Amino acid sequence: MSKQPLGPASISARDPQWTAGNPPHQLPIYAASSFTFESIEQGIAIFEGNTPGNIYSRFGNPTIDAVADKIARLEGRGLPGDTYGLLTSSGMAAISLIGLGLLNPGDVVLTQADLYGGTVALFRDVLQPLGIKMIIHDLRDEEGLTRILEENDQIKMIYTETPSNPTLRCVDLERLAAFAKAYDCFTVVDNTFATPILQQPLAYGIDFVLHSTTKYLNGHATGTAGVLVSQHKDLMQQQLLTKLRLLGCTASPWEAWLLHNGMKTLALRMERHCQNAQMVAEMLLAQENVATVHYLGLPDHPDHELAKTQMQGPGGMISFELAGGLTAGKVFLNRLKFCTLTPTLGDVDTLILHPATMSHRAIAPEVRRAHGISDGLIRISVGIEDIADILYDLEQAINS
Repeated sequence: MSKQPLGPASISARDPQWTAGNPPHQLPIYAASSFTFESIEQGIAIFEGNTPGNIYSRFGNPTIDAVADKIARLEGRGLPGDTYGLLTSSGMAAISLIGLGLLNPGDVVLTQADLYGGTVALFRDVLQPLGIKMIIHDLRDEEGLTRILEENDQIKMIYTETPSNPTLRCVDLERLAAFAKAYDCFTVVDNTFATPILQQPLAYGIDFVLHSTTKYLNGHATGTAGVLVSQHKDLMQQQLLTKLRLLGCTASPWEAWLLHNGMKTLALRMERHCQNAQMVAEMLLAQENVATVHYLGLPDHPDHELAKTQMQGPGGMISFELAGGLTAGKVFLNRLKFCTLTPTLGDVDTLILHPATMSHRAIAPEVRRAHGISDGLIRISVGIEDIADILYDLEQAINS
């Protein structure tokens, strides 16, 4: 991978407002709703796009733009051509932007069943009433994909999470991109679980990558934001940027600044997340009371080998089920003393969630169960704490 510098100085020096003097060491917060013009002529030129400059923070802000640019360059590092980013108010805002920005009534999204529940609810409750339909299919089934794409020329987008939430199934990104191009579809990958440290979907031909930056990119649970990244310049800088401004789902400068600070330790954190998660998964696998463990670092995970080819590490996410199912799972969750029961992930702390009643409650129970999201499944976002503390808490909660 390319090791091009991505530090704060390389960002701030690109801001024309700082060219008169030395750029600051830390990215400043531009806490301003609007920006002034030296003359009416300058204002007109900026509004018309003939002169670079800022107008109104819903349209763009130096803090927001710097962070969007940094994430874009992380996702695009080592790739030919430029990569562009749009920072949004949340991960759901990024998903909404790509759906509302690229799809029209009559279009169809082809996606998988094991998605974050909020994504499913967005497709079902927001896009479908607008005439944008959804087809759910296993995106690893090449024969089925061929049949569906042959039969439905209205499919304009293939949307996937890889690794998926919460079963950690992976899709072959290179093959999926080739399928989509053959049928003139856009591909969108939610890369939240992997981050650009572990996986670069654009390198495999994927068109758009998005994140809930609230999670690993921020890493400290201090802010909510999202990002959309692509190398499609015209779509990003014209069509999607226009929709972003009109929808009003731009991130705030404060949230952008918190995200920027969190990203300073992203590479170190992801290394530790992977190390700790591997040890947690191996401990769970050795427990008599544990029925199933899903972790990409375990050789028995069905996508272990695929993950090794397109990811730089197995990540920090695990899901598992106790032999006693839902009843045993509830007992386990109530016994936790060190790990935190909370509906999020990607924090420096170890966070645990019950998908069926929390993140995936919007998905019909029969659909959840058919795709491995059982009522007793528990999801762990393994943190970067001392591994002995994590293991002790999990073991005592399982065996007390």
